[in-house]
Amino acid sequence: MPQIVFLPHEELCPEGAVVEAEVGESILDVALKNGINIEHACEKSCACTTCHVIVREGFDELEPSDDLEDDMLDKAWGLEPESRLSCQAKVVEGDMVVEIPKYTVNMVSEG
Repeated sequence: MPQIVFLPHEELCPEGAVVEAEVGESILDVALKNGINIEHACEKSCACTTCHVIVREGFDELEPSDDLEDDMLDKAWGLEPESRLSCQAKVVEGDMVVEIPKYTVNMVSEG
């Protein structure tokens, strides 16, 4: 069973976490199931960037992002080449290391 290492995040998982995941689950669902409450303002519909993560290890094994995800990612704070929306990136056979950015762009909470 693949593992996801969530790097420490000041608010969401200060100690970091190592969790098991099912192949085909989204990174967001794995995080939520394990008490890591990554924001997801659009309820996982690929309509915002609040669940943006950076896949530090295992990125190349993921299925490529589609045009809609790429368009959304262009609006994400702190975009990097290994950025993905955690609601869209699905777990594969290999392990991953995931960083949750410090900030998010959330038009709902920012008004």
